[in-house]
Amino acid sequence: MTIPAFDDPTQSQIPTACIWEVMSRKVGNVHPTASFPGTDCVSFLISAAVITPNFGYRKDYQMIGATILDCTARTRAVVGTNTNLGILLLLTPLAHPGAPMNTEGFSKHVLNGDCCGVFDAQLVYEAIRIANPGGLGDAPEQDVRGEPTVTLLEAMKLASDRDMVARQYANGFADVFDFGVPAFLNGFARFGCVEAAVVDAQLRWLAAYPDSLIARKNGPSVAEDVRQRAAEVLRLGGIATPEGRRAGVALDHHLRSDGNKLNPGTTADLITACLFVALRENKVVPSAPFRWQIEDWL
Repeated sequence: MTIPAFDDPTQSQIPTACIWEVMSRKVGNVHPTASFPGTDCVSFLISAAVITPNFGYRKDYQMIGATILDCTARTRAVVGTNTNLGILLLLTPLAHPGAPMNTEGFSKHVLNGDCCGVFDAQLVYEAIRIANPGGLGDAPEQDVRGEPTVTLLEAMKLASDRDMVARQYANGFADVFDFGVPAFLNGFARFGCVEAAVVDAQLRWLAAYPDSLIARKNGPSVAEDVRQRAAEVLRLGGIATPEGRRAGVALDHHLRSDGNKLNPGTTADLITACLFVALRENKVVPSAPFRWQIEDWL
């Protein structure tokens, strides 16, 4: 029997990246045994299914702004909350046909006026208003509550000093290509399964970059404190040692201690982007071993 192939590989890569991220037991995030009020693992799984058609037969993702708005609106209609705005902002340009998976090529061929123009900015601003992400606050220029007068790329550059997703547009997704993807692949080579590699990569992201969502909700000093706590987990050996795992469990408890206000949600979105790139580049396949068989973790 011949098994039919997908019209476009992104039809499997997009949902796989989303599912791997939420199914991994990362500190402070939603996963199969940890939920937030009104949001659980199933909400994220449904969201992955809702957006997948946009990245398949219709090839809508060539229109970055329109795809982000359409997927955000349908996600909100189905799950009633913001589960994937950051993911969509990252995955939509990454899934662009023929996009080079390196900073220079990506900036030249995807993050340009044709793909990230003023109209795209207007549609993305509408998507942000629909998603209503936590800790949004006010921006001194080109605030999302108004209509943008600059391109999507220019708007992202204005926000790049306070938001790690916006920073990827500004630097050609350098943090994804040069830091996040190698971190995941190194973890996969080291631990032999996707979940452990995702957890390890999350800790490395948190130790290197203060999480933008934590900073927006709680202030930069709190985000820096979380960064230092994650760095201490790694200093103790990370998930490779009992001491590191105990410190990781303690960090998870800390992040959930005040109504999940310390949810490192931006880091989760960045990890999803890294997983997609690894899949798109055939560095890992959807059938790769997933479950991390460990008893002293979350």
